[in-house]
Amino acid sequence: MQGKIIKGIAGFYYVYAGGTVYECKAKGVFRNRRIKPLVGDNVEITVIDREKAAGHIEEILPRRCALVRPAVANVDQAVIVFAAASPEPNLNLLDRFLVMMERQEVPVVICLNKTDLVHPDRLGRLAEIYSLSGCPMIVTSTCTEHGLDRLREQLRGKTTALAGPSGVGKSSIMNCLNPEANMEVGDISRKIERGKHTTRHSEMFPIGGDGFVLDTPGFGSIELYDMEAEELKRYYREFERYEPQCRFQGCNHVGETECGVREAVREGWIPSERYENYRLFFQELKERKRY
Repeated sequence: MQGKIIKGIAGFYYVYAGGTVYECKAKGVFRNRRIKPLVGDNVEITVIDREKAAGHIEEILPRRCALVRPAVANVDQAVIVFAAASPEPNLNLLDRFLVMMERQEVPVVICLNKTDLVHPDRLGRLAEIYSLSGCPMIVTSTCTEHGLDRLREQLRGKTTALAGPSGVGKSSIMNCLNPEANMEVGDISRKIERGKHTTRHSEMFPIGGDGFVLDTPGFGSIELYDMEAEELKRYYREFERYEPQCRFQGCNHVGETECGVREAVREGWIPSERYENYRLFFQELKERKRY
């Protein structure tokens, strides 16, 4: 029987197949092949007890894609959720995620939540910063339900990884998208302005329109790894228009003279927030290679 892994906890994998969720163990052959089943995997299972809905995973079917963080498979897109306030949006962390997804060729939608807490001018600036990134932005509020219909339409018929830092309202969004998910909604720590980690494992939920949403654990940091510093510029789409104006072929847009990208930043055509994070990431990758 074929099915899809919708949750994995402590060596057990919960496979949705034929309208039933089966609790399965993976055969030892996967460990020997150094293959770990991922949430989102399409699998072949053998049912060993229909009454208890128990089975074994016999085969992992070919993956369209597999992400490292969040560790999920076969997604069509990622929706990265950040809060407009409480906690304040960490654009450095957001840009790290965008680079990581761009490198893995996964389309990204930015969901800016809790928009009822900030002035429209602030929302306008955040939208402007990412207007040239190639990532559409959807603004939402689970309190007023603003933007949720547009988000539902974006998710329709797709398998989506829902990711973001803790405390930004991912669980509240999941409750709105699928009330049956019955997610725990964490309180915000007033002292440190960070959310408690209410999602402890990746789990897939069906939503209307033949779509699935993978809710993933909140993260507080992302390391850029296994990447040359000179590769980084490929993942900033804003740079493409201005790179032909660089004097030197292979310009990295950091310290070179007559750089079209740096000139575009000075003129305000490329948002300075995006460029400054690029510069920080470039130096970080250079330092890592040195040591």
